[in-house]
Amino acid sequence: MEKRVKSKDELLKEKEQILEVYNAEHRKSNKPALLTKKEKKILGIGKDEGKVVLKYTRISSRKVKIVLDLIKGKAIDEAYGILRYTQKAACEVLNKMLKSAEANALNNNGLNRDDLYVAEAFATQGPTLKRIMPRAQGRANRIRKRTSHITLILKERK
Repeated sequence: MEKRVKSKDELLKEKEQILEVYNAEHRKSNKPALLTKKEKKILGIGKDEGKVVLKYTRISSRKVKIVLDLIKGKAIDEAYGILRYTQKAACEVLNKMLKSAEANALNNNGLNRDDLYVAEAFATQGPTLKRIMPRAQGRANRIRKRTSHITLILKERK
């Protein structure tokens, strides 16, 4: 069962219906089919945000989530200040990500810097690197080096 690829004209004719289905709240079992990258571009989905995704970061998602909760919903300048003066390992990585998301919002989508805020920020667990620590009497302990996938989305306040 393949999904039929629609032309640009067909997508633009059905734009309102597609966006209504795409933006509606759904239960997990009744989610609509995801749009392709081409369809999102034609319909203009994602043009109101600056997004950055960092995968396989060598820091635990648990440690990153603590800092993400501090900057979620804050204006961009306030988020920079929080990241600069918070003493956590994740702050350095998140500061670079915030700069990248800001650049994406300004250059790719032409958004106004003064109205930007951190709309969404989340970290999920990535693969765990398993290592061995030798112990006494020929035993070994397992060391888990955790990784995470971090997503940061900036939007304009209306």
